[in-house]
Amino acid sequence: MQDHHSLLLQSFCSKINLHHFLFQAWLLWREGRALELIDDISFVESQVFRCIHVGLLCVQKLSEDRPTMQSVVVMLSNEGVKLPQPKEPGYFMERSCTEMDISTSEGKFQTHNGLTMSELEAR
Repeated sequence: MQDHHSLLLQSFCSKINLHHFLFQAWLLWREGRALELIDDISFVESQVFRCIHVGLLCVQKLSEDRPTMQSVVVMLSNEGVKLPQPKEPGYFMERSCTEMDISTSEGKFQTHNGLTMSELEAR
């Protein structure tokens, strides 16, 4: 990855919640629309698609399904390597559209969540 691409990715990722991005990536992947994750800029479609594919392999729910870093390097550097289909990401909870407001047209990802925290004390 070139330095300016890394900087763009870091800038983008700092503006959205990673879980929301993962949710959106998984839904678009399942619908065959993974390339909608990126802006309409000049890119090599097969390379971007492969990066998304490998990224989804790296966040699969079960750790034994995730590739090793050595495998990731091989997958990204050799387009001849066949990639397995990714399984559901960890921490992924599918919600209906009424529970989650996602707008890809404006690039904004929003959720409305409630959080309850419990603190346990020993007797």
